[in-house]
Amino acid sequence: MADRTVVVAGAGGVGGRAVCAALTAAGAHVVAVGSRAESLTHVEAAETAVLDLADPEAVAAWARELRSRQPSIDGVLHLVGGWRGGSGFDDFAWLERRVLTTLRVLSRELRDDLAASGAGRLAIVSSASVAAPKWGMANYVTLKAAAEMWVQAIAGTWRAKHEPAAAVTFIVGALDDAGVTELLATACAGLWSLPTEEVNGALIDLSRATESASESATEPATDQGE
Repeated sequence: MADRTVVVAGAGGVGGRAVCAALTAAGAHVVAVGSRAESLTHVEAAETAVLDLADPEAVAAWARELRSRQPSIDGVLHLVGGWRGGSGFDDFAWLERRVLTTLRVLSRELRDDLAASGAGRLAIVSSASVAAPKWGMANYVTLKAAAEMWVQAIAGTWRAKHEPAAAVTFIVGALDDAGVTELLATACAGLWSLPTEEVNGALIDLSRATESASESATEPATDQGE
């Protein structure tokens, strides 16, 4: 991970903090991004940025500045999220901005940088509930499924162009289940040790590894950062 620059979006959440710590320990130059300065306090990272990831112009300006300082951008780990149940219009709009729009804006801006890296990695966290949707979380699973398809589209393009980059989706039950954040952090830090062709487009199910510890969980991952 030495000399690799990795952007962690949603770094202020419990998952983001664990991932930043693991990447920093591995030697990466971690750029911790969040929507609130207070959420980034004490995050283990080389630098932090307070940024509205749903604002294309703000993201483009930030990316230009980052490119001017770093030789490459080698990873984007999108851990931005939130939770609201149901199928209401207002709740859908609230979730869409966080779960999907931030991913679309950030990945569109940095997709070419990852392809040029030589070992670019894009990863998101999705929910095991997508595979077993219920009406009580219709908005949430719909947007998580859309995020998965967005990542698959990027993976497919990289595969077709033989780009040395990989787009990955990690599947979890709930981030507050025992051991999940540690497992996620280890998996994220390990992405660069795996062959690109092996992980590009992969759905890596971390929920199975913690299934016994999460049997009592009733809600999907909720403690992701903004």
